Amino acid sequence: MTPVKSEKRKIIVSIEARMTSSRLPGKVLLDLGGRPALEQMITRIRQSKCIDDIVVATTINPSDDAIVQLCEKLGCHYFRGDEHDVLLRVLRAAQKFNATHVVGLTGDCPLIDPGHIDQVVEYFFANDFDYVTNRLSDEGLPAGFDVQIYKVADLAKIETLTKDPTDRVHVTCYFYNHPAQFKIGVLSPKKHDLEYWPELAVTLDEPSDYLLLKEIFAADGGKGAAFSAKEIISYLKAHPQLVKINQEVRRKQLHEG
Repeated sequence: MTPVKSEKRKIIVSIEARMTSSRLPGKVLLDLGGRPALEQMITRIRQSKCIDDIVVATTINPSDDAIVQLCEKLGCHYFRGDEHDVLLRVLRAAQKFNATHVVGLTGDCPLIDPGHIDQVVEYFFANDFDYVTNRLSDEGLPAGFDVQIYKVADLAKIETLTKDPTDRVHVTCYFYNHPAQFKIGVLSPKKHDLEYWPELAVTLDEPSDYLLLKEIFAADGGKGAAFSAKEIISYLKAHPQLVKINQEVRRKQLHEG
């Protein structure tokens, strides 16, 4: 295992979260297993062995006061910035908490696996990449287990290079759309691996996603944060009727914001 934690670096998880989702308003605070979805997500992330801190990057909108209140209750750092310029919001959050590296997550992934976070972070430092993700295309992991890491200094540089609305909303797309400028790494399962299931989505985008996630959290056997991605996938393969709950959802493409 490559040493990750160091006095020379500070690795934070940034969670992009807001209440004004167009498809499922208030989704980050919907109840899952008796707790708000965002709380479940933070609890899972705290099991990571490779991160130094968690920051919820929310907005200055009054509707997001509820997110701030939850963060304060949980003792989790937060930052409030512009709703639409997500790139700048995440950058300022990272700078405020003196981060050198950001593990970027979105608040619609309450089943994020802390083991995936550690794998991606270790792969990043073992290979001296500028950007690593475990899900760059529609091949590999199910949607909802997406993890990425990059340097704050590189994000600061990108912030000065692009005003493209897509880049400003999708924080890291400039990285993978300019592979000549950055050393990109992708750590994703192969087709024979248990976790290879690109058609599956366990993200919280639509009402039917919420129904599926409620079933998953109800079936975790009390494991909570220890209910791993492999166990979740194994459970859904054993209960194919559950997968049908949200299989008709059309996922937004990158350019749609």
